[in-house]
Amino acid sequence: MSETVKLFHEGKEYEYPIVESVIGDRGINISKLRDETGLITLDVGFKNTGATKSTITYLDGDLGQLYYRGYPIEQIAKKSTFTEVMYLLLEGELPTLEQLNKFEGDIKKNSLVSEEMKQILKAFPRSAHPMGVLSTLTSALTAFNPHAVNVKSEKDLYNAYTLLLGKFPVLCAWTYRLKLGLPLNYANNRLDYPHNIYQMMFRMPTEDLEIDEVFVDAINKLLILHADHEQNCSASTVRMVGSAQTGLFASISAGVSALWGPLHGGANQAVIEMLEMIKDDGGDLQKWIDKAKSKDDSFRLMGFGHRVYRNFDPRAKVIKKVADDVFSRLGVEDETLEIAKKLEEVALNDPYFIEKKLYPNVDFYSGIIYRALGIPTEMFTIMFALGRLPGWIAQWKEMRMNNEPINRPRQIYIGNPKRDYIDIDKR
Repeated sequence: MSETVKLFHEGKEYEYPIVESVIGDRGINISKLRDETGLITLDVGFKNTGATKSTITYLDGDLGQLYYRGYPIEQIAKKSTFTEVMYLLLEGELPTLEQLNKFEGDIKKNSLVSEEMKQILKAFPRSAHPMGVLSTLTSALTAFNPHAVNVKSEKDLYNAYTLLLGKFPVLCAWTYRLKLGLPLNYANNRLDYPHNIYQMMFRMPTEDLEIDEVFVDAINKLLILHADHEQNCSASTVRMVGSAQTGLFASISAGVSALWGPLHGGANQAVIEMLEMIKDDGGDLQKWIDKAKSKDDSFRLMGFGHRVYRNFDPRAKVIKKVADDVFSRLGVEDETLEIAKKLEEVALNDPYFIEKKLYPNVDFYSGIIYRALGIPTEMFTIMFALGRLPGWIAQWKEMRMNNEPINRPRQIYIGNPKRDYIDIDKR
């Protein structure tokens, strides 16, 4: 007999089944709660509410674990390419060599972006935030690919997401080039995914591009580490928008907008802004560490600790090695990055940070790596979106394939009770 939870209310007993998981949190199925009791649950921020059952990603914040389709992130980041990870998230299994070659080839076939998209891009001033530009361009893909995705057709679904995977990095690179006032580059189908991203962003028309493999490896690993992260704000947004049977491109555009927020994808940008503030204040790091420790001070260090992980962020373990490799390769002389390295040393050794488990997280390391690679601060979230794209698509696909109902959260109303309208001359 399966386990249940009993609720006693106004002299009556109600029973609700427990939903089992493979690993991690179990749930209580309360789908009949309102009909049976007239009650709803209140969970502001949905911290204790399961909105779906998913097979894509699992994380354990207490143990510091993250799995893609059951594979630990440490193994994935060490052994896979980002293209393999995209296939894994979207198809459920790691590809064979034949499957991988076909998948990569199909993405490349879709890498050419309509010239008309340039007109939309040129309508933005260089001062526009890149995430606003990217959200608009992603939504605009609908205009150039007007046919709705038939979710009952595996072929249609596959064609839709390989199209988006092919065009999205071009849009990201174009957004980057717009910000810097540089001519736009196109994809080079002789290159793999991360190398292509690198050349579209950094190739200049006046000289040959020398590809630095340390840079490309850093980009590859950062994309892998950001590929999916369970039911976070942007993934939940994609699923919620898609639950209205909104198209794939428009749903992903909504995810881009959700990621823009400083409490979500903008966190790595906030890290650099904090470090620059410390530098501009004279570089007295100890002053700001003391402020962070003080209960009477509202200042908090960005990029330390995590809302979900109560232990060391497993992605940070991987990316710390990448950061060390990048700094060693570049021999970076940057006062802001020097402050970051000193801050990292403090956080890993200071008893206060260890006790509070305020370890450097993936946002801290990704921010300083992008800074070292010469990517403008406002572009950090674009890079995040580029990595998160396959996760968003996988979440959308799963939601539609499971025929989940349109999302419609309830509320508890605490405003005025019913009252009569007052004419304007009597107010």
